[in-house]
Amino acid sequence: MTVYGVNERYVVYLIWAAMNETKTRHILVSGASIAGPAIAYWLNRYGLKVTVVERSPALRGGGYPIDLRGSAVEVAKKMGIYPALQEAHIRTRRMRFMDDDGHAFATLDPEAITGSEESDVEIPRADLASLLYGLTRDDVEYRFNDSIDAIEDTDGGAHITFQSGQRGTYDAVIGADGLHSNTRRIVFGSEEPFLRYMGYTFVGCTVPPMDGLQEEIASYFAENRLATLYAVRNVERLFAFFVLRRPYPEGEDMRDHSAQCRLMREAFAQDGWLVPSLLSALDDADDVFCDTVAQIHMPRWSKGRVALVGDAAYGPSFMTGQGSSLALVGAYMLAGELASNPDPHVAFARYEELTRPFVEANQAGVTPNAWPMIPNSKEEVEKRRRAFAQAMHRHEPDDKEKAKRERRNSLKLPTYPRS
Repeated sequence: MTVYGVNERYVVYLIWAAMNETKTRHILVSGASIAGPAIAYWLNRYGLKVTVVERSPALRGGGYPIDLRGSAVEVAKKMGIYPALQEAHIRTRRMRFMDDDGHAFATLDPEAITGSEESDVEIPRADLASLLYGLTRDDVEYRFNDSIDAIEDTDGGAHITFQSGQRGTYDAVIGADGLHSNTRRIVFGSEEPFLRYMGYTFVGCTVPPMDGLQEEIASYFAENRLATLYAVRNVERLFAFFVLRRPYPEGEDMRDHSAQCRLMREAFAQDGWLVPSLLSALDDADDVFCDTVAQIHMPRWSKGRVALVGDAAYGPSFMTGQGSSLALVGAYMLAGELASNPDPHVAFARYEELTRPFVEANQAGVTPNAWPMIPNSKEEVEKRRRAFAQAMHRHEPDDKEKAKRERRNSLKLPTYPRS
């Protein structure tokens, strides 16, 4: 049989589907942040039944602004959400670096730091999550306030026991549940062998407007620490971040907000600019989030009928600026392979084969304890100040910026069924 203009693997899928027309494959997705709803969109579009389970009682808001760049922009265009992303684009006008007295010693175009392209977009994380949820909620089953408790992988399917006590059988399970993935823990064990600590911990929250900041980023750095404020277009409150270089916090509960806020208050106690006001705001914030800055490196992203996507499989850390982009691209690739291959084992292997080089190139863009935004000595503080001041006068992208752009665009997206 000769078929023109149709992907070969899609032909295999059509034949398989015709032979099994009474059975629609049912995929369980764990996590309703970015990667989860994104893969749910594509799987539903390809005719598969999808259930998304999320441990939170509702869609989670908050989170710092995120970027979508390179190949992720192409995925957004395929999903038809790029115009909405452009509408929500923060369009940060400038990045200022502040001294103790509140004076800016350098004012940069953000592209001088990020190497952004004209098509790139930056939006609050919650805006992207809401957009993806709105795109899928009418066609996909969402089960909030529940999570996976156990997975029994058999030839007949993945038998799931949920925390609520409910049970179900699925053709495949996708772990899209973040850096500290519950799905990964159940299937692959402790996160310790996979988590690569990058040398920093952070605390973030939203705070009231300060100092007339508008559509800009203002940062203060000192030895081993950074405080940053994002003033986001059309958002009344500011996003505040404290980042601290420190040894791996062995034995600490990084989700203990009060303990981590206390640590930041001690570390930044003598600092100037708006830092005292930001520390005070931590006491009143009801949306504090904190964690380590870390990457996830796994020798395999799947086992049996279970595969991981996004931060659960290959979190790159926010030092790369590529976390959400990798989540969107990974979701597109994994869903496409599942739609094209009736055997999940084959689909998972193909997804990893095609996507891993792109992921590793982006992860390699940063190294532990070497984030340019945080100097590691008093001498380095002065060196960084001079470097940022000099960057004010540079307009052409340097080699580092070009390398960033190449990494973000290094994956040519395949054309999958009906995409």
